[in-house]
Amino acid sequence: MMRGAKVGLRARREEDVPVLHSELYDDVVMRSRADSRPWRPIGQLADSPYAVRGPVDNAAEFSVVELASGRLAGEAVLWSIDTHHRNAHVGLSVLPAFRGQGLGTDVVRVLCRYGFETLGLQRLQVDTLADNVGMLGAAERAGFVREGRLRSSAWANGEFVDLVLLGLLASDHQPPRDAR
Repeated sequence: MMRGAKVGLRARREEDVPVLHSELYDDVVMRSRADSRPWRPIGQLADSPYAVRGPVDNAAEFSVVELASGRLAGEAVLWSIDTHHRNAHVGLSVLPAFRGQGLGTDVVRVLCRYGFETLGLQRLQVDTLADNVGMLGAAERAGFVREGRLRSSAWANGEFVDLVLLGLLASDHQPPRDAR
């Protein structure tokens, strides 16, 4: 398990899947804002986006555990990992009961350590809706810089919304002193 100040990131377990699916995927409004693909009902957990899969080269999926309680608190992912250009995208979703507690910032920091120190990536990127203040704040507190805004480029819940791009380079990454 990779540890931050408040969270640990570990491999996804079968018992995580029903919780992540029911609390994150089945929240249609939130899931529609978190994924570029349209929401669709899924009847079998084996088809869930949170299903346990073998390792793949272009993504690293984790379950987020709150260290204080040991409880499952969400999911985190480095996606679209490109080993040639040495970059990836950062994503996370925190379960409703854990939102607003500063876990998102810690998750982003741990993902950055993994991406830069373990995978040897050069750049990490966050793409998020312009009104996603939680993700924007978490990314900026972790050192990400706003690099651009794509106007009306995302379809979310019946309307086009702006997408904000943030980036962090390995050379600019400053892990917290207590990160190890």
